[in-house]
Amino acid sequence: MKVRTRGTRVGVPWEAAVRNRFVTSDGTALHVVDTGPRDAGVTTVLLHGWTLDHTSWDEVAEALPGRVLRYDHRGHGGSAPAPVGGATIARLADDLAELLEDRVPTGRVVLAGHSMGGMTIMALAEQRPDLLERVAGVALVATSCGELAGSTLGLPGALGRAFLAGEKAMNRRIAAFRRPELLRRTEVVRPGLRWLLFGERPSWAHVARTAAMVGRCHPVSMVAFRDSLNEHDRRKALAELAGIPCVVLSGGADRLTPPRHARVLADELPHAELVTYPGAGHMLTLERAAGVAAHITALHST
Repeated sequence: MKVRTRGTRVGVPWEAAVRNRFVTSDGTALHVVDTGPRDAGVTTVLLHGWTLDHTSWDEVAEALPGRVLRYDHRGHGGSAPAPVGGATIARLADDLAELLEDRVPTGRVVLAGHSMGGMTIMALAEQRPDLLERVAGVALVATSCGELAGSTLGLPGALGRAFLAGEKAMNRRIAAFRRPELLRRTEVVRPGLRWLLFGERPSWAHVARTAAMVGRCHPVSMVAFRDSLNEHDRRKALAELAGIPCVVLSGGADRLTPPRHARVLADELPHAELVTYPGAGHMLTLERAAGVAAHITALHST
């Protein structure tokens, strides 16, 4: 039976809409996707990357056992834009902490973070180490603990400087004029995303899906989070994860977080498993979904 109550979409019961919405302590509504049995022994929480949303984990989530909790970061996907001053990795860690306390108050948890999602886990370790007591495992996927400011994506000399100048100019334009159409013209951004985010011979369906995610990102929030990525420096916070089983996954052709970032993580987490996928880019959750899912699943039994 179709139900329409309290402003929900036609066909979506109010109870389901409530489950799919979580309001943080600063009033930001997050879109949540919670699947699998609520009484599962382990809940896997998947955190997506910058400019993406929970759908970047679709192929991985389908292959995971137990309960899987995903959500869109503030300013991304179906979540509300970040308020002024609220588009930071530190605030994302607060969101994660609040969501865990509300939706997964007991039981074992596996945390998996892609790119900015991995940085969010590091920020959680820094800000709320008490919440790590129930964490059975951590997967850090195509991510970094710092030194991202001034990255030229491997472009040499003048080309690298031109890229940085162009990025700054585009970000100013997006922030000043709130031009979401610059992101939503997916046919325009696909070639750039294919080069930037993917490795060798990517699926164009994956490129198109990624462009659609970028198009759903709130432009002002996107620019604000870029500044927080530049400031991200949580190498010391990794010590809080040292006693937890971890796996570090990296794409050999990743331009955003090259393999050297994964090696730094592995050096700081000497018991972590380091896996590099030759030829893969930054979008490991799409390019190597089966492998990512297998490594996350393995953390359930540690």
